[in-house]
Amino acid sequence: MKVYFHLSIDGFSNCYVITNETTKEAIIIDPGVITKEIIEQIEREKYKLVGVLITHNHSSHVRGLRTLRKIYSPVIYAADYEVAGSDTFLLKGDGIIRVANLSVGYMSITGHTNDSLVYKIGQILFTGDVLTAGLVGSTNSSYSKKSLLSNIRSKILSQQTDILVMPGHGPPTTVVAERNFNKNFN
Repeated sequence: MKVYFHLSIDGFSNCYVITNETTKEAIIIDPGVITKEIIEQIEREKYKLVGVLITHNHSSHVRGLRTLRKIYSPVIYAADYEVAGSDTFLLKGDGIIRVANLSVGYMSITGHTNDSLVYKIGQILFTGDVLTAGLVGSTNSSYSKKSLLSNIRSKILSQQTDILVMPGHGPPTTVVAERNFNKNFN
């Protein structure tokens, strides 16, 4: 498995291309903007784009779906039906799916949005806006904030210390760094 990072200046959001080098299949996480570089990477390496994982339905994380769907026919995984209508494979709660012949764990972590999902592939968590280096996602009420913090503690900070965290915005971090230095948990 390889992970490629792409920064979208529009919303300063992170997009990730995950590849299975054995099967030559690819997954995209949070396609805020699909750039020429992303398309060239998929085409040059002859990857088959088989899945798109959406962490939550905010435009800076889903805007590129329209472009992808014009070029490819990936399965779109999300917790919100409105992401791609009847083409959305709905994920609820916590579970494991197989995409690109990779085991993809998913966890519902409400608080930032009702449809927030965190994906775990190998030793990497893709957290969207739920958890960023030193910060947690914004919320619209004290109840939502309490729910978000509780879910992060029980589902993310309980992970092994060597787990890498790839957020929807900002630099990567680790579970141990967030446990020790995120002001929301100290």
